[in-house]
Amino acid sequence: MIVVKARCESEELLVFRSLNLRMGLCFSDAHYYSNLEKGYQGELAFDRMAEAHLSDDWLAVNDLLLEHHNRIFQIDSVFLRNGRVFLNDVKNFDGDYMLKDGLWYTAAGNEVDDPLEQLGRCESHLRRLCHDLVFSYPIESRLVFVNPEFYLFLAPLNLPIILPAHLNRYLKQLEMKSGKLNERDLKLAKKLASLHKKKSPFTRVPPYTYEQLKKGPACFCGRGFMKVHNKETLVCSICNRLEPVELAVLRNVAELKMLFPDLKITTFVVQDWCKIINSKKIWRILRNNFELNRNGRSSYYDQK
Repeated sequence: MIVVKARCESEELLVFRSLNLRMGLCFSDAHYYSNLEKGYQGELAFDRMAEAHLSDDWLAVNDLLLEHHNRIFQIDSVFLRNGRVFLNDVKNFDGDYMLKDGLWYTAAGNEVDDPLEQLGRCESHLRRLCHDLVFSYPIESRLVFVNPEFYLFLAPLNLPIILPAHLNRYLKQLEMKSGKLNERDLKLAKKLASLHKKKSPFTRVPPYTYEQLKKGPACFCGRGFMKVHNKETLVCSICNRLEPVELAVLRNVAELKMLFPDLKITTFVVQDWCKIINSKKIWRILRNNFELNRNGRSSYYDQK
């Protein structure tokens, strides 16, 4: 499988991950963040399975946020081959659900949003967008459940749903479909990737200030802070991951810029953010990796 656009964490997820570590989240925000992480992990699991089953005659465009006629819609995964589009909406639900009279319920009897409606809207938007791009490809859509702990009771057999036990079979059946890639498939895949919007207008990030956030070099795992291992290396207090000081500083500077886009990057600011790393080492790292914008005492660093 050729991946035209790879999956990565949304900025919303990255901000929530940072805030969860640095200030903690209220119950509703923590629940929302947990669902973001769970959804992302489910999508990664689907990507791994698809890459294992589909040959290089397939194109994959993952994690798209698109706009068509002022309507914004999100696509988890699109496969393309031989003038056909396969749209996959990936869910990482766990537990027992029930479909009754067209409505979805949890095992406790609580009604939940119908994911098939979401799939239908997404397919409709994508079809009209492709038509406007002069790609009148047929679209086959599937609602894909990846969590082995999920089960859906009373689901009619004709629904476009792939349950966890059928996921391998679904991907094998895709691979067996006749046809080869063509130039228009690649052209459409690249066009969809180019239309991806990096920022969603629907984020639910809670308010925060610089002063209320805990300082220190956060680990890549997002669950703990790092401490000094030796002169050139830091180690995570939670996962024991080792990381060179320079890489850790650069990663935490990127986090700082994400949280506070208008903040000027200076040695003092980065040292205050990272805490355990001395200012001389931070000055060296910034000098080697950023462009100094000289403005007397107000000098700051920009990306090269």
